[in-house]
Amino acid sequence: MTPTENSAAAAPFDGVRVVEIAAWTFVPGAGAILADLGADVIKVEPPSGDPQRNLQNALNRKEGAPNPFLEVPNRGKRSITLDLTTDDGHDLLLKLVEKADVVLTSYLPAQRTKLRVDVDDLLAVNPKLVYVRGTGWGSKGDKVDVGGFDAAAAWSAGGTMHKLTPPGADRPTMQPAAYYDLQGSSAIAGAVGMALFRRERTGKGGVVDVSLLNTGMWPLSPDLTAAPYIGEIPRQDRTDAPNPIVNAYRTKDDRWINLVCLQAQRFWGELCALVDRVDLIVDERFADDMGRYTNRHECIAELDKAFAEKTLDEWRHILAEFSGVWAAAATVAELHDDKQVLDNGFLPEVPTEDGAGFRVVAPPYHFDDQPTTPRRRAPRLGQHTEEILLEAGLDPQQISDHRERGVLG
Repeated sequence: MTPTENSAAAAPFDGVRVVEIAAWTFVPGAGAILADLGADVIKVEPPSGDPQRNLQNALNRKEGAPNPFLEVPNRGKRSITLDLTTDDGHDLLLKLVEKADVVLTSYLPAQRTKLRVDVDDLLAVNPKLVYVRGTGWGSKGDKVDVGGFDAAAAWSAGGTMHKLTPPGADRPTMQPAAYYDLQGSSAIAGAVGMALFRRERTGKGGVVDVSLLNTGMWPLSPDLTAAPYIGEIPRQDRTDAPNPIVNAYRTKDDRWINLVCLQAQRFWGELCALVDRVDLIVDERFADDMGRYTNRHECIAELDKAFAEKTLDEWRHILAEFSGVWAAAATVAELHDDKQVLDNGFLPEVPTEDGAGFRVVAPPYHFDDQPTTPRRRAPRLGQHTEEILLEAGLDPQQISDHRERGVLG
């Protein structure tokens, strides 16, 4: 049995049917996670397709390379094209929903109403359905009808852009591609598991809401909890870190090492010895936590000098003996060769028909000591339309008739 087959056999969502009526990355990314974990995810697309298929970005312009904006949020799914603006297209969707466990949607309220795919429309044909809405700004309030990508609703409005932009900077810190979309996808996938567990216990489905705004706020929980009491949270520059060994230091070859030694007194002497600065141990200015805080600018400056004397590879060798927590700032390219990443199956290969394959990041869930691996690459637009409709009980002639009328695109 191959690792992929073994993983699929143990997958927690085996037998779960998901109908996805969504576009872009936030909600479809959750569908990809569920597919990786065994669910049969049917991606319902309009005849024109998910607009993500045509998104142009610096990451997907290399000839012959996989399109990450298609593959990351859509691997493992089956695609059907349906014109939901038609009665026949809507009826076909309801056939799929009747046998579904979960519906995922990112459509705004007006679009859900127009297409008759809102909560009441679909629960009427399947009362045990788990209906999941992924929104930009939440399911209530003045912005309920406003669209929102993660760079706006999570990164900007959720507080991260301000938090990570140094005071006085001439430009803000910008978000990496799909950064909060994919964190939100993980949140949705987890919520689906909770909702299905509740259904198992109570026999009732229900509605799940996950928003990008809430997703963006969650990582800033300590700041948000403290803000009413201390006002605006200081945005610290690395030269002003309260604990000098919870800080990043530049190496001789212009790389960065991030020290995360929360118990500073415990690790201070050991670190000083390893960086060949035992003189700092006996320096009265840095003798204890309060001294290092009071004289933090001088302390950081001394450590800056020490780390600047050697390359990252040299520091990797030296700090291998360090009992405190630290890490080099890795490039994404380096992660493809990182032994820890590979040993744990965090970058599994997507199987392809031509056998070439390519790697994607596994969702951050492993079950029964098995890596989570994608079953297949993202589907072509409408690739499984006929297959899905045959499973729904239509015969080939009915499918042909629907295609001729434009219901299937």
